[in-house]
Amino acid sequence: MTDTLEKETFSFQTEVGQLLEIVAGSLYSNREVFLRELVSNASDACDKLRYAALTDTSLVPSQDLAVTLEINAGAGTLSIADNGIGMSHADLLETLGTIAKSGTGAFIEALKAEEKDQVGLIGQFGVGFYSAFMVASQVEVVTRKAGEAEAWLWSSDGKGSFTIETAQRDSSGTTVTLHLKKDDKEFAEEARIRHIIKTYSEHISFPIKLGDETLNSAEALWTRPAKDITDEQYAEFYRHISHAYDAPWHVIHNKVEGTLNHTSLLFVPSAQPFDLFDSERKSHVQLYVNRVFISETTTDLFPAYLRFLRGVVDSQDLSLNVSREMLQTDPILAKIKAQISKKILSELKKKATKAPDEYSQFWGNFGAVLKEGLVEDPSLRDRILEICRFSSNSEAALTSLSGYVERMKEGQEAIYYITGEDADKLAQSPHLEGFKAKGVEVLILSDHVDEFWLQHITECEGKPFKSITRGAADLDQVKADEQQEDQNKPEDADLSALIEMIKVELGETVKDVRPSKRLTDSPVCLIADDGDMDVNLERLLKRHGQLQNGAPRVLELNPTHAIIAKLAERACAEGAASDDLLSDAAHILFDQARIIEGETPNNPSDFVRRLGSVMARAFGA
Repeated sequence: MTDTLEKETFSFQTEVGQLLEIVAGSLYSNREVFLRELVSNASDACDKLRYAALTDTSLVPSQDLAVTLEINAGAGTLSIADNGIGMSHADLLETLGTIAKSGTGAFIEALKAEEKDQVGLIGQFGVGFYSAFMVASQVEVVTRKAGEAEAWLWSSDGKGSFTIETAQRDSSGTTVTLHLKKDDKEFAEEARIRHIIKTYSEHISFPIKLGDETLNSAEALWTRPAKDITDEQYAEFYRHISHAYDAPWHVIHNKVEGTLNHTSLLFVPSAQPFDLFDSERKSHVQLYVNRVFISETTTDLFPAYLRFLRGVVDSQDLSLNVSREMLQTDPILAKIKAQISKKILSELKKKATKAPDEYSQFWGNFGAVLKEGLVEDPSLRDRILEICRFSSNSEAALTSLSGYVERMKEGQEAIYYITGEDADKLAQSPHLEGFKAKGVEVLILSDHVDEFWLQHITECEGKPFKSITRGAADLDQVKADEQQEDQNKPEDADLSALIEMIKVELGETVKDVRPSKRLTDSPVCLIADDGDMDVNLERLLKRHGQLQNGAPRVLELNPTHAIIAKLAERACAEGAASDDLLSDAAHILFDQARIIEGETPNNPSDFVRRLGSVMARAFGA
């Protein structure tokens, strides 16, 4: 840092430096979107000043709020100015020197990995200002915050550092001046600028001026009838409001009149936003009152499980003077929230019914988030459950619960499921073997939230949910299809002596040892006993420090497996009580069951020693 009274020099945050290297060193076929990003920022600044002036009349601008473009072809510059809220010295440091969002590392990695759509990623992450360096060798920002006397000049060539010094500006607002690169002088041509604004920023609700000409309609898009809005206009407004570059997966434009009056224009993205799983779980739907911007992230406008939505809600019933704190307890806002939430779920149900393949794409992106509502929103739980979709061991496509119930086998009394973290591994679990043999469908649940909503919902359409990793398999009453009946199934071995020997050998390590009705190919598996915590839930709670020690599990033996049958014979022989091989086998089988669950042996050294000993006997060593 140099003389703070004249000019200060700062280094960019490391991640910003990496971002700028990627932006400045790449070529893009759609570099023009930098102007969309800068105009969008200017529009946001005007919105913020208009809101601030509601409670502080000293901030009321002397002129109508607008975005002004100025071209100097001779000097090769393009300026984007607004008379909005402006920035202070501290704001400049925070806004134009860092990326103050979580997930920055993932963002940078995504930028490096992406070959074509890096601009879209920049916008999606909300750092669109830096896209200016795609076309500019130098960027200058002159700004003055509303209510403050000082103005500041921020300047950078995008190569690692920036400077801030005092400046002159007659009123609040910001002017961003781009010194265009030699190959980007096209952006100093009026015709080119008009075309870009018409393409990307027609929907901006403040006038965008070039000289005496206004380039856009300056009309809030959501106030227009849906029939008068094209898909392209919806898409561009979505990109503006969400700083995204994809097309919306679904558009919901709805106007409600009656005891409550509000208009909503909402978008479901076609890709996951970067902050979807941030711990704050913020909503990103903007709240307006009579077309006046109030808040960008109103906490109680949408439930957290709908945080993937982007768009605008404009209410005619809320007070313009309402504070963000008062919004949290406003009964009108609570009613709007309930109405819109029901509308969203209704729209998703239509989509799931009429376009199941498209809905599968939505579910892959946002299903895990939507299922949070099964825990958090009892009033809409049934509606949410109706649009939930699940993978299963027997259906290629996702299935609804009603579809599962329709396909249940004769004699089947429960909706069976298995939970874990990896759907592919779950599909290979030995716990599924007996269910596959009888053609019984099992839901594959691999989202973390699954364990928790299952604590709140115990049945669907009169059929209880039952984990196949807890308690008895209950398959005796299920009638298998003829082609699934195995006529060559070996006889069950008598395991009573082997079971008693294993119980003695393993002691309190296991809760019980039993013959299995769920295994057909694997020799062993571990399950939770009836009344105990399910295996995966116990694993999750331990990982998050909410559980220290779980209950011992039940070891199940497959009475038709060749290894188990041979061990059963050996357990009945004379001298079995002192048979070292049986002793080693008991521990190896238990550890094998743990390994197949994704866990490690209780004592890896003992496991290796015992395995070596058994192999040595097998080879006569």
